Amino acid sequence: MQTYSAPVRDMQFVLNEVLRVEERFAELPGFDEVSADLVDGVLEQAGRLFEEVVHPTNMPGHEEGCERRADGTVRLPDGFCEAYRAVRDAGWLGVSASPEYGGQGLPETLNFFIDEMFTSANMSLSLLPGLTHGACTAIEAHATEELRAKYLPNMVSGRWSGTMCLTESHAGTDLGMIRTRAVPRADGSYAITGTKIFITCGEHDATENIVHLVLAKLPDAPPGVKGISLLLVPKYLVGADGEPGERNAATCVSIETKMGIEGAPTCVMSFEDATGWLVGEPHRGLACMFTMMNHERLAVGIQGLGIAEKAYQSAVAYARERLQGRSLSGPKRPDLPADPILVHPDVRRMLQTARAWNEGARAFAGWVGLEIDRSARHPDPKVRRKAAGRVAFLTPVVKALLSDLGYENATRCQQVFGGAGYIAETGMEQLVRDARIAQIYEGTNGVQANDLVGRKLFGNGGETLRELAADLRAFIEEREGDEALAEFLGPFAAALERLQVVTGWLLERAAENREELGAAAVDYLRFTGLVCLAYLWAAMAEAALERAPSDNSGFYRAKLATARYFMGRLLPETAALDAAIRSGADTLMALEADAY
Repeated sequence: MQTYSAPVRDMQFVLNEVLRVEERFAELPGFDEVSADLVDGVLEQAGRLFEEVVHPTNMPGHEEGCERRADGTVRLPDGFCEAYRAVRDAGWLGVSASPEYGGQGLPETLNFFIDEMFTSANMSLSLLPGLTHGACTAIEAHATEELRAKYLPNMVSGRWSGTMCLTESHAGTDLGMIRTRAVPRADGSYAITGTKIFITCGEHDATENIVHLVLAKLPDAPPGVKGISLLLVPKYLVGADGEPGERNAATCVSIETKMGIEGAPTCVMSFEDATGWLVGEPHRGLACMFTMMNHERLAVGIQGLGIAEKAYQSAVAYARERLQGRSLSGPKRPDLPADPILVHPDVRRMLQTARAWNEGARAFAGWVGLEIDRSARHPDPKVRRKAAGRVAFLTPVVKALLSDLGYENATRCQQVFGGAGYIAETGMEQLVRDARIAQIYEGTNGVQANDLVGRKLFGNGGETLRELAADLRAFIEEREGDEALAEFLGPFAAALERLQVVTGWLLERAAENREELGAAAVDYLRFTGLVCLAYLWAAMAEAALERAPSDNSGFYRAKLATARYFMGRLLPETAALDAAIRSGADTLMALEADAY
């Protein structure tokens, strides 16, 4: 069976001891009272709720799935609405939202870790408020004050939910091909007509209203992506009293039959002269929607981490209990007919690999979350710009790397169960199924890799990477001579140097042949992510070394052991990635198309 206990202690370690957020938040207006004690209390309270209320709904909801009724409405699995209301009523849906609209105004850094817990407890259910949070971000950034005042308070509170409606059956990633139309009306609204697919939580019974953000084209739209507009289309039109009124012409015509996230309805939505309102400027909708999409891409990376954490915990619990064979060094439990499989090196390899990836990914998420908060609130505009550039550069890395690792760890931990992992009763096959979508939606991981090398790297000649590398080198140089830390700094420094060298090689080759970027993209993204994880593991080792001598719990000794495992067993993958990148585009493009 699936096991989950919120990893609150590790989250507290990352935030308070590695990132030292209390000091960092003190520099940010509005966060000066966010203390380590507050962080600890928030995580502990949230952890209990997700463990006790949300987690028990996960496997039953996966088995039951969603039901579309004859009238087009959708019923979520039993217990989902009650669990959602429990989270909503406890105030966890507006943690980082603006107090102006009813949010708590806490750091996004902290909200990332709440998102992780929600995903671990029930990924399907977590998608509903996750999309709402992204929709709120786009509406607050781009909509008129009238629309913000009418919709945001109820969305922030969780009474209403939000979706993003981009994809059409003939136009996946190529949004310039969309056919949905928005025709202006005399009253300032628009009539939206078209069909959208893959709309997560496009229809359900957990909230009183659903606010769709829809990409469409106006009658005078120029061709391609420069002709896309963004419109707000509610399920129920909102009356003068601020309450849902007449039903809008936005209907779920079917629910997709899919591989995983069975508790989240993935809808085909039909808009037939539905009433909507423009968000942002005409024909600038894609830029507006990217405010939501970039938020969601970070959230998807955290989904990978959330699934991987539950898979790891479940595999550890099984490995402690499952008796099979004897230790290679002699029986460890002679009182039993066999030893627990945890004694076997290969089982240890799978578990330790999952643990090292998970704990590194958690620190990565916290680091990027802190940069988001700095980009929004730091009083120095230069610091804000630098932080915003770093977030933009690392967003595709977080999305792709963490979701890749999430799926890898889900299958790795399923393997610990042996044949039992293939049986639905244990819940491991559900985690594998759920994890897979994170590598696909919100822009496939291949798209993320091409965004990284094409726009974020090549687009400014590698300047953002050079700036990041300079900061990482400064971290290393400031600690030169620390003998205890040398075993962590050495591998990190070597990987960073290798990344910088291969980046220069790639930029030079790409100047002559842009296909070099596409050929290197996936390997380059993973290489970049591994270097970031190496930095964070060095930082975690430093924090652990400070406290290990007085450690009675074993927490810091375990952290150091995992850091050594990462540096010795996982970081060397960068050498293979370097070689793969340098093999060049010819190895991919030489085969004639007819030969496939």
